[in-house]
Amino acid sequence: MRTPLERFYPLIPAGGVGSRLWPLSRAVEPKFLLDLTGTGTSLLRATYDRLIDLANSGVMVVTGQAHANAVTQQLSELRGSDLVLEPSPRDSAAAIGLAAAILYQRDSEAIIGSFAADHIISPVEDFQAVVREAVETAASGKIVTIGIEPTEPSTAFGYIKASQPLGLETAPHALAVDLFVEKPDANTAASYLASGDYTWNAGMFVAPAALMLKHLEANEPELYAGIMEIARAWDTPNREACMNRLWETLPKTAIDYAVAEPAAAAGDVAMVPGSFSWDDVGDFDAVARLNLEKQEEDLFVLGQAEQVLAQKSSGIVVSKTDRKISVIGMENVVVVDTPDALLVTCRSDAQSVKDTVATLKEKGLTHLL
Repeated sequence: MRTPLERFYPLIPAGGVGSRLWPLSRAVEPKFLLDLTGTGTSLLRATYDRLIDLANSGVMVVTGQAHANAVTQQLSELRGSDLVLEPSPRDSAAAIGLAAAILYQRDSEAIIGSFAADHIISPVEDFQAVVREAVETAASGKIVTIGIEPTEPSTAFGYIKASQPLGLETAPHALAVDLFVEKPDANTAASYLASGDYTWNAGMFVAPAALMLKHLEANEPELYAGIMEIARAWDTPNREACMNRLWETLPKTAIDYAVAEPAAAAGDVAMVPGSFSWDDVGDFDAVARLNLEKQEEDLFVLGQAEQVLAQKSSGIVVSKTDRKISVIGMENVVVVDTPDALLVTCRSDAQSVKDTVATLKEKGLTHLL
């Protein structure tokens, strides 16, 4: 009789460009491949490192074919059978669903855990303790989300309402989920924050693979059929041919809509509160905030610090060229200097970087993306 942790297989969906971090984050080198903390470690590497000690048999990574070389360079120990390469983006239900289906084919009692590649979490020990509790909760027959205490009425995250303890001895903090809402409007988010009854859904799921696939089959039967056929071929010589034939036919939908919301309605979702510091590092304001907390200076420099001359200034400068950058008398500034693009804004407008990316797309300047 194996313990729940002996059945646990973490997976990392590594996708998304991180458009609010342009021009640092690009399609060829997206956010998860970058070091945004000045430690020399990418977000992907840090995610892998905090999961590997919990894994029964390695960690699976799902990413685009264009990032295969970069991912394998950063994770040299990753086995080829545990690297799932998407020919094109088909959204999170296809990515996570396929990984779950592959792991289910290998171990019908598998408990999977999905953790995004581009989050900053500390301390690692607290995170691992929460994941262990989530694994124990999943073993009781639940799809488990890890809830993050909200700090603002964000419309970028889903919200979880959970109140009733499950009464599990091995997971004392686990709660039954009453309501799961995906990305509400601003007024609704504000009311959730004011009530104190909701946590953010940070996109971390732990669940028996069989239960997740059961809900996927009920709600997205076409998607389910496709990923199961690919999964059955995955550890055979037919993998590539099957993937190429079926992947583009899979419906595009988010895992939240395909599994989490209907599973919550069926009473199959639980939540474990995340007692750790978490940030999805969505823009340069977040990068500045996270790094300035660790230093006494008012200006954080990421990259070639010797190229930056600063006087009476605060904020963040990212230097990726050999140019000298002089910043004088600027408060909460954001300067990002790359070989082919320069961004200058302020921290309060950091979210608007996505509008520049949209404009570049409209003008056909895709080589800058």
